[in-house]
Amino acid sequence: MPRVLHTAQALVDVILEVPALPPRGGNVNATSEQRYAGGAVTILVAAARTGAQAVHGGAHGTGLNGDLVRSVLDEAGVQVSDEPRPDDDTGYCVGLLEPTAERSFLTVYGAERSVTAASLARLDPQPGDLLCISGYTLFEPTRGPLLEFLDTVPRGVEVVLDPGEPFASFPTEVQDRVLERTTVWTSNADEARAFTGLDSLQDTPEALRRRIGQRAVVVVRDGSRGCIVFHHGRGTHIPAFPQKAVDTNGAGDTHTGVMLAERALGADWESAATRANAAAAIAVTRRGPQNAPTRAEVDEFLA
Repeated sequence: MPRVLHTAQALVDVILEVPALPPRGGNVNATSEQRYAGGAVTILVAAARTGAQAVHGGAHGTGLNGDLVRSVLDEAGVQVSDEPRPDDDTGYCVGLLEPTAERSFLTVYGAERSVTAASLARLDPQPGDLLCISGYTLFEPTRGPLLEFLDTVPRGVEVVLDPGEPFASFPTEVQDRVLERTTVWTSNADEARAFTGLDSLQDTPEALRRRIGQRAVVVVRDGSRGCIVFHHGRGTHIPAFPQKAVDTNGAGDTHTGVMLAERALGADWESAATRANAAAAIAVTRRGPQNAPTRAEVDEFLA
């Protein structure tokens, strides 16, 4: 079975629930605090709960944060291909969660930034595997190792780009080098608009395929309106399953993890996206980034 592999950072999310964001120079009291393993972990856990073999290839630290990341991955059955970095702990991300389910983040980096091309190569991607890369890994100092590693990835590996907010801001030569190896683009609507410069969401998939190449599969998520899947020259709107959200943190990553896992299990892109929409709908009704449902829960929801 093809595997779902991820090269991006695993961090610890420290989620603080607040009644509202403080004004600049102001103060607000948090009503709760929770610590979760986040970042690439959310995608990998979602993939594993769907039934795919999932492997994390990013660097991780030695300390309380690194221990939390590894324990969550282990509990979900996700493998790690790299050894813990001595004398450095995994970084963390403070998230401010408002009653509207919107969140704001502040990130402190750690051992995950010490990734190398050699450490990523321990993933040993094979044709048919789905290899995830994140736009956030294209910041220095992880840009060089990731690009060097991408040059060694065999043809036939599905290289899945999750561009994130920063990808549109990178130099064109960096974008082109990544897109040359990209076969699957998956992003939210704002990220697609930012990269293409187009206001109409319906026009972004074709514009993305022109930039990436006609071989590419393009998936653009549009929140409660579902997603667009564009491949083989046509686009298909996959409806969502709107729910009352209590926490949107991790919903996009849950969508990506489930969709890629379903592809690894043999589903076509439209079927995979439908199940991913259902999984994201379940996820937003639960608190925390490790809120991805199991495959059986998605079956029950769709039934």
